[in-house]
Amino acid sequence: MDNLLDGYRRFRTTSWPERKILFEKLAARGQRPQTLVIACSDSRVDPSMIFDAGPGELFVVRNVANLVPPYTTPDHDHHGTSAAIEFAVRVLEVSQIVVVGHALCGGAGALIDGAPEKARDFLPDWINIAAPARDIALKLSEDPEERRRIVEHQCVKLSLRNLETFPWVREKLAEGQLTLHGAFFAVATGVLERLGPDGTFAPA
Repeated sequence: MDNLLDGYRRFRTTSWPERKILFEKLAARGQRPQTLVIACSDSRVDPSMIFDAGPGELFVVRNVANLVPPYTTPDHDHHGTSAAIEFAVRVLEVSQIVVVGHALCGGAGALIDGAPEKARDFLPDWINIAAPARDIALKLSEDPEERRRIVEHQCVKLSLRNLETFPWVREKLAEGQLTLHGAFFAVATGVLERLGPDGTFAPA
């Protein structure tokens, strides 16, 4: 905790004086981000850093392997990612959703190799959302590295498809009030690729 408090003190000393007015405005008017970013929980993949975005610009949802589960009939179970998407789309009325995958994704690796021995309570069921991504990779390649990259790309595509299973997302898309985008971040090089209409990723 000490290192976090040291960081906070640096923030108060260096960043806060410059951003004080901005935070006061955000506190007074509330948040009005135009973009929902769905990204992985991986500590190396920070959407605000990747997109050079400041406070109030992005509404961010992070989970293992940047997955969006398919829409289900509302019940009394816990649906953290779906709840965040609902809030962003229906309350904040964001105009775009960006799903950001990344290289060296542990969740993608677990899809192929199985969940780590010490993470078997919740992780296997969660990553199983992306079982179709794994199946595609297994059919397309026998090379371990290539399979992993295919899974990482397919997880982005699968999440985008699952977003369209939410009725109020479909409505916003049909009305032209919402757009969906896919992206992929290479941790080692810092290159961001964008998913194109042809289904391939290319440098943005």
